Amino acid sequence: MVKVTLDGHVLAESNNTVVVEGNHYFPPDSISNTLTKDSSTSTTCPWKGVAHYYNVQVGNKKVHDVAWYYPQPKTAAADIKDHVAFYKTKVKIQE
Repeated sequence: MVKVTLDGHVLAESNNTVVVEGNHYFPPDSISNTLTKDSSTSTTCPWKGVAHYYNVQVGNKKVHDVAWYYPQPKTAAADIKDHVAFYKTKVKIQE
């Protein structure tokens, strides 16, 4: 089980993550939608495609661009479509 928390709040939890480049990508149904909010940020990876981001609100604390996902990944990254990865520097990840 891999779990992502921020200030004691669970953001994601799953036994079925996909590890890419050292990051755990969580299936969409394992993400706490009550804490994540869409960000206007997007970036492009040469082999994965365009990444979209989430902000997180926990109490009065808002963390910008805490996680990213690929809604329409390139073929090479098809197995992480809509899966969410978190910045290790912004959250606690327990493996």
